[in-house]
Amino acid sequence: MKRSNDSAAGPEKARRLYVYNGGFLARGRVRRIVELAGYDIALGLPQPDGMVGVWGNSPTAHRGESVANRRDANLVRVEDAFLRSVLPGRAGSPPMGLLIDHKGVHFDPATPSDLEEILATDPLDDTAILNMARGSMARMQEAHLSKYTGFDPDRPVPDPGYVLVIDQTRGDASVTACAADRNRFLEMLFVAQDEHPGARILIKTHPETAQGFREGYFGTDDCNDRVSLFSDPVSPWTLMEGAVAVYTVSSGLGFEAIIAGHKPRVFGQPFYAGWGLTTDEFPVQRRQRTLTRAQLFAGAMILYPTWYDPHRDCLCDLAATMEALAAETRAWRADHKGWVASGMRLWKRQPLQNVFGRYAPVRFQDDPGRARAMDRPWMVWAGKADVGHENAVRVEDGFLRSRGLGAALIPPLSLVTDDLGIYYDPARPSRLEHLIRARRSLRPDQTQRVERLIRSLTDEGLSKYNLSGDVPDLPVGRRVLVVGQVEDDASIRLGAGQVCTNAALLEAARAARPDDILIYKPHPDVEAGLREGACDAGALADVVATQADIGALLARVDELWTMTSLAGFEALLRGARVVTTGAPFYAGWGLTEDLGDVPPRRREDIPLSGLVHATLIDYPRYFDPVTGTACPVEVVVDRLRNGPLPRPGFANRVLSKLQGLLASRAHLWR
Repeated sequence: MKRSNDSAAGPEKARRLYVYNGGFLARGRVRRIVELAGYDIALGLPQPDGMVGVWGNSPTAHRGESVANRRDANLVRVEDAFLRSVLPGRAGSPPMGLLIDHKGVHFDPATPSDLEEILATDPLDDTAILNMARGSMARMQEAHLSKYTGFDPDRPVPDPGYVLVIDQTRGDASVTACAADRNRFLEMLFVAQDEHPGARILIKTHPETAQGFREGYFGTDDCNDRVSLFSDPVSPWTLMEGAVAVYTVSSGLGFEAIIAGHKPRVFGQPFYAGWGLTTDEFPVQRRQRTLTRAQLFAGAMILYPTWYDPHRDCLCDLAATMEALAAETRAWRADHKGWVASGMRLWKRQPLQNVFGRYAPVRFQDDPGRARAMDRPWMVWAGKADVGHENAVRVEDGFLRSRGLGAALIPPLSLVTDDLGIYYDPARPSRLEHLIRARRSLRPDQTQRVERLIRSLTDEGLSKYNLSGDVPDLPVGRRVLVVGQVEDDASIRLGAGQVCTNAALLEAARAARPDDILIYKPHPDVEAGLREGACDAGALADVVATQADIGALLARVDELWTMTSLAGFEALLRGARVVTTGAPFYAGWGLTEDLGDVPPRRREDIPLSGLVHATLIDYPRYFDPVTGTACPVEVVVDRLRNGPLPRPGFANRVLSKLQGLLASRAHLWR
């Protein structure tokens, strides 16, 4: 199944697109997407049958239209896609995709557009695409994605039972294209009140109106004891849940209302009207086909747009764009008020600023009272949390951290934030536990994503630190890997239980597996002399795998023993049997043999796919060192595999060298 204009912009040969709107030249993201779509933006006059590009039905579009008419050239209309950005374009956010249309423009019913042709004539019966549509609709609602995503999904909405009337910006092209005006909006409001006597009427103000960029059609004069304006930046999906009916002229929220299960009453002629999913006041007579929600979504969101991946600088499918937007949206929602951070060593502060300070600088304050008084979201490094930090969000390194050790001051590519506890402390629930429990079952698209992620990690031998090293020759037989840990690490102190030293772990493994090949892997920080945990493993282990690549080693063993190491989770990804003597985050879910004291609240069965989704997709925040922005996990996997990767600055490299000489004073940099 192809988009109707695929042949018009083949990647094998860029074709000139003459433009007369400075936005095509000045807006770098727009120009880049157009170029990647196979067009060479040019100035001047086109030849007959050439192409002229205009921005929708904008005030400057008449320039290109006039040239196209005089030169007998083809008109190409470009518009923002239906998932655009965190903030409006007028606030400086670049688009995540474009609509490039050779027949018309999707919001103008005067002429059929490429989108209308797709919806009217395409079979829309491809099972894979319809499944993708269903999964994407669910993902939009789960992540609270909309055209603009700069809102707080937890912000409360009015009590359910209201009628939702959607305002738009005055003079919006989609409004004027269907000959609507202020009177049309007043008519819609009157009908909403007439059809729902006694019900509350909620007029949703457009985000650009609420932010002062453009006027809307409704104002306070239109309110009464039943009708009120609502301009709070809430999730449209939460707003839709409480609505008993939805009224719109041509807003994109009408499309989202359909996705949410409503049949909106439409007073304009938007692209989503006329397919049996709306009640149309002004039908478009040529639209006679009946579509399902999945078919409408597939045409409008999968087949029609040109989507862009800002991390790989290439065109992509809807799923990649959605995950990029979801990652950036998550960062904005968490960070735009600014953080105050406690317990952060000097060398960690710049990486933390990179991850959490993009929208407002992170302020560092170690005194709990002063930090709390700053009236900002508050975070503390989990290992430094103490009395007085009870209300602070815990921060720790993520599970795909870097290519190199944290103790060597390598900046992290992932960090976790936990508002309940921290994943390595079984004494109280963590946010990760809640996420794992919520992933007891996955949608098909989520399962497929997890399977692709596991394949990428295992095929490339990726792990937390991704240190290179040779795997020694291993004897033939059933191989059991025993992984050493840093013995004063917080995960050992809080989660190891009775077996809390590397020597004790080796003894337990040897006693339980007397006839197996025992392989001991020391922790890299211990091998480097930076942390505690050295032991004489040769007396119990058949092989001591020093300086070995843990990813390669895991692929060659049958079983792994650990107290609380992340290596146990990494072994599960590779299908190995895992025995835990402590209570790591992945114990207690029916996937491991647990010899330690796992909290009773965890004792339920969770599939590996659910554990992986919660642990590697939901819980961490990822940072792309190339773009300097938040990103999905797949981008970090690509960076770990192909680079480029961040390196510590000069000062950190010097400090890293000194650590070997000052190992006994490790508290100075940890």
